[in-house]
Amino acid sequence: MTTISKTIRSVARCVAIALLLAIFALESDAVWQTSARQSPSRKPNVLLIVVDDLRNSLSCYGDALVKSPNVDRLARRGMRFDRAYCQYPVCNPSRTSFLTGLRPDTTRVLDNNTQFRRTVPDVVTLPELFKQNGYYTASLGKIFHRGLTMEDVRAEMDDQRSWAVARYFSSTPTGLKGEGRNLTDGRLQWCRWLAAEGTDEDQPDGQIAAEAVRLLEETRDQPLFLAVGFHKPHDPFIAPRKYFDLYPLDKLPLAADAKDRSAEQPLAIPGGFDFSKFTDRERREFKRSYLAGISFMDAQLGKLLDAMDRKRLWENTVVVFLGDHGYHLGERGWWNKNTLFELSARAPLIVYSPKMKAAGRSSERLVEFVDLYPTITELGGLTAPGKLEGLSFRPLLDNPRRAWKKAAFTQVRRGKDSGYTVRTERWRYTEWAGGARGVEFYDHSKDPNEFKNLAADPAHAKVAAEMKKLLADGWKAALPPT
Repeated sequence: MTTISKTIRSVARCVAIALLLAIFALESDAVWQTSARQSPSRKPNVLLIVVDDLRNSLSCYGDALVKSPNVDRLARRGMRFDRAYCQYPVCNPSRTSFLTGLRPDTTRVLDNNTQFRRTVPDVVTLPELFKQNGYYTASLGKIFHRGLTMEDVRAEMDDQRSWAVARYFSSTPTGLKGEGRNLTDGRLQWCRWLAAEGTDEDQPDGQIAAEAVRLLEETRDQPLFLAVGFHKPHDPFIAPRKYFDLYPLDKLPLAADAKDRSAEQPLAIPGGFDFSKFTDRERREFKRSYLAGISFMDAQLGKLLDAMDRKRLWENTVVVFLGDHGYHLGERGWWNKNTLFELSARAPLIVYSPKMKAAGRSSERLVEFVDLYPTITELGGLTAPGKLEGLSFRPLLDNPRRAWKKAAFTQVRRGKDSGYTVRTERWRYTEWAGGARGVEFYDHSKDPNEFKNLAADPAHAKVAAEMKKLLADGWKAALPPT
C-alpha cells in the first residue's frame, strides 16, 4: 500500500470517527433539549403570576412613565387583554372568584375576613384540579388571600387538596434600613414607604422569585403548576432604593380630576380613610413608592422569564400574568381600591400559550377574571368541573377580534348595601342598592375617566335603559352566541 493510500485511509478513519462523535453529541444535545422542553405529548406546565394591587400603569398598556420592561416583554410574546375585569376589587373576593371559577354572590366571599372553605367547602379550586390530574402544584407568596385569622391561615397551610408545596413569605420585612416614613405623620399607618438598602433578595418578593426560578429549573417527572404571588406594589410601599431612583419626585405628575365633573354618588367612594390632608409632596411620595413597587415586581418577573429562556420552557408552558384588581392613585381623591370605577375594576391580564395563533397581539374584547379557571383548564388539556360561572376565552388567543361577551360584571358592598356595575366595550352602568342609593352611567368613547354621569341625561335615556336591563339580566345573558 502506498503512503498516499495509507494517508487517505487514515484521514477517512478520522473523519468517520469525527462524524460518529458529532452524531453522538447531537443526539445527546437533542436528548437534553427534549428533557428541558419536556415531551410534546406531556401536559403543559402552567405558570400563574398574580400581582397584588396592580393597576394598568404599565408601559405596554400605554403608561410611558412606568418602567416595566419585563411585563412588556411577556406581552410581546403572549396576548395583552385591554379590557379585563375583576369580579370584586378587593383581594380575598377577587382571588376566591378566579381560583374557584365562581362569582362573589356564589362564593359568598365579599370581604377579606371570610375564608372560602367556610362558604363553599367542597369547591374544587383551580390548583386542586391540576393536582388531581397528576400535576406537581406549588404556591409561592400570596395566591389565596391569607389576611384572615390564624385559624384560617393554619387551615390553608394544612389543606393538601391544592398544593404539593406552599411556601409563604412575610409581606412586611423587618430590619430593613433606608430612607422612608409614614405619610401624614402616621395618621394612615399602612401608608408607609421605605427606599431600602440591600438587594432584591433581602425582601420577600426577591426571595419568592429566587424560589420560583429554582422550581422552574428543577427536573421532575410530573408537569408543573406553579403559582407565584408577588406582593408589591401593595402597601407597605417598601422596595430597594434603586427602584425609587427610577422616579424622581419632582418629575411625577399628580392626578387631576375635571373641575366640572359630576357630583359623586354617596356610596361610590368607600369610607374609612381620609386622604384629604395629604400634601402635594405626600401625594408624590405615595405615587413614587407605588411605581417603585411596580418596577421592583417587574424585575422579579424578569428572573422568571430568564429561567424560561434558559430551560427552553416556552414550548410547553402556559403563562398567565394578572393583577388581582386595579387601584386609584389620587383620582377622585382616593388612594386605594374597592370602587366600581374603571381604575379599580380593570386590571392587567397577559396570557401566553405555546399553541396560540395570535402571539404578540392584543385584544379589546371583554374578559372577566372568573374566566381564568375555564381558560387555564382548557389550555392545560383538562376537563373543568361543572357549574363554573366563567367562559374560556381560549378562542381569543387565536382570533383576538372575534365577537365575544357583551359585558363584564363587578360588585362591591358598602355595609348592608351592594353596588353592581356592568361594563360593555363602550359604556359603564352602575347601581347602588338597586338604584335606590344612586345610579352612574358613563360613555367611555368620550369620557374614559368617568367624569360625566349621564344617568339623568334625557338624551341617553334609551341606552341607559338598555344597560339597566343588561345588568338585571346578568352574566349568562351577556355570553357570546354559541
